[in-house]
Amino acid sequence: MSDLTTPPGDDAPVSERIRYRLVSAGCRHHANDNIADFIEDGELDALQAEVQQQLQGVLRALVIDTDSDHNTNETAKRVAKMFVREVFAGRYKPAPSVTEFPNVTRLNELMIVGPITVRSACSHHLCPIMGKVWIGLLPNEHSNLIGLSKYVRLADWIMSRPQIQEEAVTMLANELQERVQPDGLAIVMEADHFCMAWRGVKDTESKMTNSVMRGAFLKDANLRREFLSLLSKKD
Repeated sequence: MSDLTTPPGDDAPVSERIRYRLVSAGCRHHANDNIADFIEDGELDALQAEVQQQLQGVLRALVIDTDSDHNTNETAKRVAKMFVREVFAGRYKPAPSVTEFPNVTRLNELMIVGPITVRSACSHHLCPIMGKVWIGLLPNEHSNLIGLSKYVRLADWIMSRPQIQEEAVTMLANELQERVQPDGLAIVMEADHFCMAWRGVKDTESKMTNSVMRGAFLKDANLRREFLSLLSKKD
Protein backbone atom coordinates (compact mmCIF):
# COMPACT_ATOMS: atom_id res chain seq x y z
CA MET A 1 0.00 0.00 0.00
CA SER A 2 1.31 3.46 -0.86
CA ASP A 3 1.88 6.10 1.84
CA LEU A 4 -0.47 8.49 -0.01
CA THR A 5 2.08 11.34 0.22
CA THR A 6 3.24 10.93 -3.38
CA PRO A 7 1.12 10.09 -6.42
CA PRO A 8 1.02 6.32 -7.04
CA GLY A 9 2.52 5.17 -10.34
CA ASP A 10 0.60 3.83 -13.30
CA ASP A 11 1.41 0.30 -12.16
CA ALA A 12 -0.17 0.86 -8.72
CA PRO A 13 -3.50 -0.81 -7.94
CA VAL A 14 -6.39 1.30 -9.15
CA SER A 15 -7.78 1.43 -5.61
CA GLU A 16 -4.60 3.23 -4.52
CA ARG A 17 -4.90 5.78 -7.31
CA ILE A 18 -8.53 6.50 -6.41
CA ARG A 19 -7.69 6.67 -2.70
CA TYR A 20 -4.84 9.10 -3.40
CA ARG A 21 -7.24 11.47 -5.18
CA LEU A 22 -9.70 11.28 -2.30
CA VAL A 23 -7.10 11.92 0.37
CA SER A 24 -5.48 14.72 -1.63
CA ALA A 25 -8.86 16.42 -1.95
CA GLY A 26 -9.56 15.95 1.75
CA CYS A 27 -12.64 13.94 0.83
CA ARG A 28 -14.09 11.42 3.25
CA HIS A 29 -14.53 7.93 1.83
CA HIS A 30 -16.42 5.96 4.45
CA ALA A 31 -18.41 2.88 3.48
CA ASN A 32 -21.58 4.89 2.80
CA ASP A 33 -19.93 7.75 0.88
CA ASN A 34 -20.28 8.19 -2.86
CA ILE A 35 -16.85 8.47 -4.55
CA ALA A 36 -17.95 8.55 -8.21
CA ASP A 37 -16.32 11.96 -8.82
CA PHE A 38 -12.89 10.47 -8.11
CA ILE A 39 -13.16 7.49 -10.48
CA GLU A 40 -11.90 8.06 -14.02
CA ASP A 41 -13.13 6.42 -17.23
CA GLY A 42 -12.31 2.72 -17.35
CA GLU A 43 -11.25 2.53 -13.71
CA LEU A 44 -14.41 0.85 -12.50
CA ASP A 45 -13.60 -2.21 -14.63
CA ALA A 46 -10.09 -2.23 -13.18
CA LEU A 47 -11.44 -1.84 -9.64
CA GLN A 48 -13.78 -4.79 -10.15
CA ALA A 49 -10.85 -6.89 -11.37
CA GLU A 50 -8.80 -5.87 -8.33
CA VAL A 51 -11.64 -6.76 -5.96
CA GLN A 52 -11.94 -10.13 -7.72
CA GLN A 53 -8.25 -10.81 -7.15
CA GLN A 54 -8.51 -9.90 -3.46
CA LEU A 55 -11.62 -12.05 -3.00
CA GLN A 56 -9.79 -14.98 -4.53
CA GLY A 57 -7.25 -14.52 -1.73
CA VAL A 58 -10.06 -14.55 0.83
CA LEU A 59 -11.40 -17.84 -0.54
CA ARG A 60 -7.90 -19.30 -0.43
CA ALA A 61 -7.51 -18.15 3.19
CA LEU A 62 -10.81 -19.93 3.96
CA VAL A 63 -9.19 -23.11 2.58
CA ILE A 64 -11.68 -23.42 -0.28
CA ASP A 65 -10.31 -25.25 -3.32
CA THR A 66 -11.82 -23.14 -6.08
CA ASP A 67 -9.85 -25.04 -8.73
CA SER A 68 -11.59 -28.39 -8.26
CA ASP A 69 -14.85 -27.13 -6.73
CA HIS A 70 -17.02 -26.17 -9.70
CA ASN A 71 -19.46 -24.35 -7.41
CA THR A 72 -16.84 -21.82 -6.29
CA ASN A 73 -14.68 -21.72 -9.40
CA GLU A 74 -15.98 -18.26 -10.37
CA THR A 75 -17.24 -17.11 -6.97
CA ALA A 76 -14.63 -14.34 -6.65
CA LYS A 77 -15.63 -12.99 -10.07
CA ARG A 78 -19.34 -13.10 -9.25
CA VAL A 79 -18.94 -11.49 -5.82
CA ALA A 80 -16.69 -8.73 -7.17
CA LYS A 81 -19.29 -7.87 -9.80
CA MET A 82 -22.03 -7.97 -7.17
CA PHE A 83 -20.18 -5.59 -4.84
CA VAL A 84 -19.02 -3.05 -7.43
CA ARG A 85 -21.94 -3.08 -9.90
CA GLU A 86 -24.92 -4.00 -7.74
CA VAL A 87 -25.18 -3.99 -3.95
CA PHE A 88 -22.55 -1.25 -3.39
CA ALA A 89 -23.14 0.56 -6.69
CA GLY A 90 -24.34 3.66 -4.83
CA ARG A 91 -20.71 4.31 -3.87
CA TYR A 92 -19.32 4.17 -7.39
CA LYS A 93 -21.90 5.61 -9.77
CA PRO A 94 -23.12 9.23 -9.93
CA ALA A 95 -26.55 10.19 -8.65
CA PRO A 96 -29.36 9.33 -11.04
CA SER A 97 -30.57 12.22 -13.17
CA VAL A 98 -33.78 13.64 -11.82
CA THR A 99 -36.10 15.65 -14.03
CA GLU A 100 -37.90 18.44 -12.24
CA PHE A 101 -41.13 20.07 -13.32
CA PRO A 102 -42.79 23.22 -12.02
CA ASN A 103 -45.44 23.11 -9.34
CA VAL A 104 -47.94 24.80 -11.65
CA THR A 105 -51.01 24.16 -9.51
CA ARG A 106 -49.21 25.25 -6.34
CA LEU A 107 -49.58 21.88 -4.60
CA ASN A 108 -49.00 22.18 -0.88
CA GLU A 109 -50.87 19.20 0.54
CA LEU A 110 -49.44 16.03 2.08
CA MET A 111 -48.29 13.39 -0.39
CA ILE A 112 -46.89 9.96 0.47
CA VAL A 113 -44.64 7.80 -1.69
CA GLY A 114 -44.23 4.17 -0.71
CA PRO A 115 -43.69 1.57 0.32
CA ILE A 116 -40.44 1.57 -1.66
CA THR A 117 -38.59 -1.74 -1.40
CA VAL A 118 -34.96 -1.07 -0.51
CA ARG A 119 -31.90 -3.26 -0.18
CA SER A 120 -28.77 -2.26 1.65
CA ALA A 121 -25.96 -3.88 3.64
CA CYS A 122 -24.78 -3.57 7.22
CA SER A 123 -21.33 -1.98 7.23
CA HIS A 124 -20.39 -4.05 10.32
CA HIS A 125 -20.72 -7.50 8.72
CA LEU A 126 -21.71 -6.74 5.08
CA CYS A 127 -24.93 -8.67 5.69
CA PRO A 128 -28.12 -7.69 3.84
CA ILE A 129 -30.61 -5.13 5.13
CA MET A 130 -33.96 -5.66 3.43
CA GLY A 131 -36.85 -3.32 4.02
CA LYS A 132 -39.30 -0.67 2.94
CA VAL A 133 -39.27 3.12 2.96
CA TRP A 134 -42.16 5.56 3.08
CA ILE A 135 -41.64 9.21 2.14
CA GLY A 136 -44.00 11.94 3.25
CA LEU A 137 -43.74 15.27 1.50
CA LEU A 138 -45.36 18.64 2.02
CA PRO A 139 -44.39 20.47 -1.19
CA ASN A 140 -43.55 24.12 -1.21
CA GLU A 141 -45.92 25.82 -3.65
CA HIS A 142 -43.00 27.66 -5.26
CA SER A 143 -40.58 24.70 -5.51
CA ASN A 144 -40.27 22.24 -8.35
CA LEU A 145 -41.56 18.65 -8.11
CA ILE A 146 -39.96 15.38 -9.21
CA GLY A 147 -41.57 12.33 -10.76
CA LEU A 148 -42.71 9.38 -8.66
CA SER A 149 -40.12 6.96 -10.08
CA LYS A 150 -37.32 9.37 -9.17
CA TYR A 151 -37.98 8.84 -5.46
CA VAL A 152 -37.39 5.13 -6.05
CA ARG A 153 -34.19 5.74 -8.01
CA LEU A 154 -32.78 8.11 -5.39
CA ALA A 155 -33.67 5.70 -2.58
CA ASP A 156 -31.93 2.85 -4.39
CA TRP A 157 -28.83 5.00 -5.01
CA ILE A 158 -28.56 5.95 -1.35
CA MET A 159 -29.32 2.47 -0.01
CA SER A 160 -26.90 0.61 -2.32
CA ARG A 161 -23.96 1.07 0.04
CA PRO A 162 -22.69 -0.53 3.26
CA GLN A 163 -24.11 1.47 6.17
CA ILE A 164 -26.29 1.50 9.24
CA GLN A 165 -30.01 2.12 8.88
CA GLU A 166 -30.08 5.30 10.95
CA GLU A 167 -27.51 7.00 8.73
CA ALA A 168 -29.12 5.71 5.52
CA VAL A 169 -32.45 7.37 6.33
CA THR A 170 -30.74 10.65 7.21
CA MET A 171 -28.75 10.61 3.95
CA LEU A 172 -31.91 10.01 1.93
CA ALA A 173 -33.63 12.87 3.76
CA ASN A 174 -30.70 15.20 3.03
CA GLU A 175 -30.75 14.29 -0.67
CA LEU A 176 -34.49 14.86 -1.03
CA GLN A 177 -34.40 18.06 1.03
CA GLU A 178 -31.75 19.51 -1.26
CA ARG A 179 -33.49 18.51 -4.49
CA VAL A 180 -37.13 19.22 -3.68
CA GLN A 181 -36.86 21.85 -0.92
CA PRO A 182 -40.27 21.00 0.53
CA ASP A 183 -41.96 22.71 3.45
CA GLY A 184 -41.95 19.36 5.22
CA LEU A 185 -40.28 16.00 4.77
CA ALA A 186 -40.79 12.73 6.64
CA ILE A 187 -39.14 9.36 6.02
CA VAL A 188 -39.88 6.08 7.77
CA MET A 189 -37.86 2.92 7.15
CA GLU A 190 -38.61 -0.57 8.43
CA ALA A 191 -36.11 -3.34 7.72
CA ASP A 192 -34.88 -6.82 8.53
CA HIS A 193 -31.20 -7.07 9.42
CA PHE A 194 -29.50 -10.28 8.41
CA CYS A 195 -26.61 -9.56 10.79
CA MET A 196 -29.16 -10.53 13.47
CA ALA A 197 -31.08 -13.20 11.56
CA TRP A 198 -28.17 -14.97 9.84
CA ARG A 199 -25.55 -14.75 12.61
CA GLY A 200 -25.26 -13.65 16.24
CA VAL A 201 -28.55 -14.10 18.11
CA LYS A 202 -30.19 -15.52 14.96
CA ASP A 203 -33.40 -13.60 15.64
CA THR A 204 -35.54 -13.80 12.51
CA GLU A 205 -38.52 -11.87 13.87
CA SER A 206 -37.11 -8.50 14.98
CA LYS A 207 -37.26 -5.50 12.66
CA MET A 208 -35.84 -2.03 13.02
CA THR A 209 -37.99 1.03 12.34
CA ASN A 210 -36.69 4.57 12.38
CA SER A 211 -37.74 7.93 11.04
CA VAL A 212 -36.54 11.39 10.12
CA MET A 213 -38.83 14.42 10.33
CA ARG A 214 -37.98 17.79 8.82
CA GLY A 215 -39.69 21.17 8.61
CA ALA A 216 -43.47 21.09 9.02
CA PHE A 217 -43.46 17.44 10.11
CA LEU A 218 -41.20 18.34 12.99
CA LYS A 219 -43.16 21.41 14.05
CA ASP A 220 -46.75 20.33 13.35
CA ALA A 221 -47.90 17.42 15.51
CA ASN A 222 -51.17 17.10 13.58
CA LEU A 223 -49.37 16.73 10.26
CA ARG A 224 -47.02 14.17 11.79
CA ARG A 225 -49.98 12.20 13.19
CA GLU A 226 -51.74 12.30 9.81
CA PHE A 227 -48.68 10.90 8.05
CA LEU A 228 -48.11 8.12 10.59
CA SER A 229 -51.80 7.27 10.69
CA LEU A 230 -51.94 6.88 6.91
CA LEU A 231 -48.95 4.55 7.10
CA SER A 232 -50.61 2.39 9.73
CA LYS A 233 -53.67 1.98 7.50
CA LYS A 234 -51.45 0.58 4.74
CA ASP A 235 -50.28 -2.36 6.91
